[in-house]
Order: sequence, then structure tokens, then C-alpha cells
Amino acid sequence: MAAFDAKKTLDRLVEWVRTYFETTAAPGTKAVIGISGGKDSSVAAAVCARALGADRVLGVLMPQGEQSDISYSHLLVKTLGIPSVTVNIGSTVDAFFAEFQTHMEPSRQAKVNTPARIRMTTLYAVAACVGGRVVNTCNLSEDWVGYSTKFGDAAGDFSPLSSLTVREVKQIGRELGLPEELIEKAPSDGLSGKTDEDNLGFTYADLDRYIRGEDDLAAKPDVKAKIDRLHAANLHKLLPMPKFEL
Repeated sequence: MAAFDAKKTLDRLVEWVRTYFETTAAPGTKAVIGISGGKDSSVAAAVCARALGADRVLGVLMPQGEQSDISYSHLLVKTLGIPSVTVNIGSTVDAFFAEFQTHMEPSRQAKVNTPARIRMTTLYAVAACVGGRVVNTCNLSEDWVGYSTKFGDAAGDFSPLSSLTVREVKQIGRELGLPEELIEKAPSDGLSGKTDEDNLGFTYADLDRYIRGEDDLAAKPDVKAKIDRLHAANLHKLLPMPKFEL
């Protein structure tokens, strides 16, 4: 595979986003994006701002109660000069689980995934109010091992980063001139206190090299086996819903 060219890829990516809006959306349609302050939402928002203009990108900050790292989200909004709204989902999540618990005890998986789905519901509510398209911010590395929530952060109307590994997203971020702290902010689920890499049990560096065929991980058979297992188990998140055909 040829060496990754961040500048050329960025140019193509900006043109792709611009063409998507020109050919599928009404004039002036906004890109609505959840802003976590991490590399993916930062790069996706910056790409949309370059493609459409900052005034047509609406950032949505969605803390769940108090968010200790929300300053990163504010930094991105300020850096890009995009308008933003803040919708705190804390009381919504609490109200949901208060009702849910009267019927059954929520599992850990339910507790982790439900806030992500409430955030996506929030993004679509905002998009419905402003006439917007929701940006999916997942990258290829996360998608490869299913590190996303079905109908949560895995949803959206268009996906600018899903063919880019974590390493490549970071290179695009630097090409865009984003602050380094946004590019290198350690991603986490915001609930367990652990980083994504802690939860996965391997590094994105290993995963990215494996995806791109640069390392067969022969020296790390346990890591390879885990990646392969997660990839196979989570393919359903990337494929269309199976349907019965007459």
C-alpha cells in the first residue's frame, strides 16, 4: 500500500463532503455534529467547516452531568469558530434508568450504550430543528473491532472518517492545524474511567498496522486473536440490517 498522503486525502475528503451536501441536501443545510473534544469529532468538524463554511457546522456538546474534560470541546468550538449548543443529557439518562429499573435491572452493557443512543437521539432532534445532516464520527480502527454503539455513535447521515485509521485521522488533524491536545486526547468511554485502549486490551498502533497489512502481529498472537475475534463478532454493526426477501 502506498504511503498515506494526508494533504491529498484531506483535499479529497473536503471535496467529498462538499459534493455530498451539494447533491443530496437543500442549499444551506447544516452539518450537525456531537463534539466530545477528541480527535474524531475534532477532525470531522474541521473537515466539514472547511467544506461548507464554519457557519454551516453546528456543534452539539452533550455532557452527562458534570464532564471533567469538557474544556476540550469548548477549545474545538473556539478554534473552528463554529456555533454550538449544549444539551446536558444527565437528567434524561437518570430519568430513563429510574423508570427502567422498575421493570428490570440494567446490565453494564445497557448502562454503557444507552447514553450513546440518547446522544444520537439528541443530535437528530437538533438536526430536525435546524434542517441538518448528522455527522458520523467513527473511524476505521473503531469500526474494525466494533468499538461503537449500534444506533448510538455508529449512526449518522454521512461518515467522513470511516475509511481512515486512528493514525491517519491524527495525520489529517495535523494537516488541518488543529491543536495537538485535541489530536492526542486519550479517548475513553467517559464511564469506566479507562481509556479505549485499556478497554480493548491492545493499542490502536498495533490495530492500525494490522489493518493496513504492515504487521501480521506474529509476535503478538494473543492480540491478533482478539482483534480477529472482535472483528468477526461485530461485523453486524457495519452491514445493512438483514431482511426477509419474498
